[in-house]
Amino acid sequence: MATNQFPDKQPIKEPKPLDVEAQTHKEGQEIEVFDYAKRAQWLRAAVLGANDGLLSVAALMMGVGAVKKDSKTMILSGVAGLVGGACSMAIGELVSVYSQYDIEMSQLKRGGRTENMGVEEMDAEKEKLPNPWQAAGASALAFSLGALLPLLSAAFIKDYTVRVTVVIVVVSVTLLGFGGFGAVLGKAPVVKSSLRVLLGGWLALALTFGLTKLVGTAGL
Repeated sequence: MATNQFPDKQPIKEPKPLDVEAQTHKEGQEIEVFDYAKRAQWLRAAVLGANDGLLSVAALMMGVGAVKKDSKTMILSGVAGLVGGACSMAIGELVSVYSQYDIEMSQLKRGGRTENMGVEEMDAEKEKLPNPWQAAGASALAFSLGALLPLLSAAFIKDYTVRVTVVIVVVSVTLLGFGGFGAVLGKAPVVKSSLRVLLGGWLALALTFGLTKLVGTAGL
């Protein structure tokens, strides 16, 4: 009985066609996730800057108001705090981001990547690096927007007690909002984070008011 010396041939599997559309969709999702993370970082930095402006200027106004109760003095102290704080934030951010920019550029040069790059590729790499002037402007703007809230809330109120009460209420509500928004971005418990920011703000206002009042009463 003759045997089949050639076993049945296995069917040749055809290669799966390359799903270009799915791959493009996946790459698009990765870019979208990256862009979302980058936007979230910018939003978080903006919230922190606005929170600094809000609390710094409100505490300064409360401290000065503990000694000088007229509205003009409180407003002038707030304006000085806004300008000085915004400039300080911008300069600090400019120096910090420029340092980061220089470090990353040095790493590119040490890795030998810049030697084989054309002008367009080099410009593309530079665009990926942080922009110091953009960061400085955004930081100053965020601080100024936060600082405007206590200033505007106290600008047209002549009575001292009412003025201080309105500033505290406006600052408290805004701190709760900032804390909640930051918690959403960081995926943290909203209530706990908001209360933490609120209590920290109250502590800063109370310490500034109390210590300035003590110094003013002592006549130093």
